[in-house]
Amino acid sequence: MHRIPLLTSSCANGNLQRAWEKAYQDHRKKVQNAQPLVDTCAPLTFSHLHLKLKKLKLEEERLSVIDRDNRLLLEKVASVMRTRGQTDSRSNFTHRSLNWEKRKQELHRVQKENKIILERITNAEPWYRAQRWWEDWARGERLQAAMAKHPQTWLAHLMKSEQVPCSHRSHSAVTRRGTHPLFPSKLTRRKK
Repeated sequence: MHRIPLLTSSCANGNLQRAWEKAYQDHRKKVQNAQPLVDTCAPLTFSHLHLKLKKLKLEEERLSVIDRDNRLLLEKVASVMRTRGQTDSRSNFTHRSLNWEKRKQELHRVQKENKIILERITNAEPWYRAQRWWEDWARGERLQAAMAKHPQTWLAHLMKSEQVPCSHRSHSAVTRRGTHPLFPSKLTRRKK
C-alpha cells in the first residue's frame, strides 16, 4: 500500500491524516477495479451463424438426387450390357383425329366455294375502259403542249446536237404524238 509521505501532509492531526489516507486507498482501489467504458472484447459468437443448417440440408438433398441419378444410370448401363444394347424403335401407332371427317367436309366446301368465286371473276366483264384511258392521256398531252414554253420537238433537237446534260437524256419526256407506252395505238376489244 502506498502511504502519503508525512512531509507533504499539511495536517498535524493523526486522525485527519488517517481519514485522508483511507480515502486515498479507496480511490486507488476504485481506479484499479474501474471497468472501461468502451467494450474492446471480441463480439459474441452465435452458433446459427457459423453452422448453416439450411445450406447443409440443401447440399444433402442435392447429393441424394445425384446418387439416385447415378443409380438409375448404372441400372440402364447394366441392362444394356446384359441385353447387348438391342432396341426396338418401331412404332405401329397411327395418329387419327376424332373430327377428321368434319375437317375433310369443310375443306371440300371451301374448295367448292373458291372454284365458284374464280369462275365468277373470270366470266365478269371488265369495268374499266382502255379507250377512256387513252382519251384522257391524249387530252393531257394536248394541254401539256399548249402550256409548254418551247415546242415539243425542242428537246429532241437538243439531244441530236449533244448539248443536253446526261441527267436530261435519261428522261423520256419527248413522245410521239398519238402513242403511249402503256396503251397501244390500235385498241383491241375483247371477243365475246
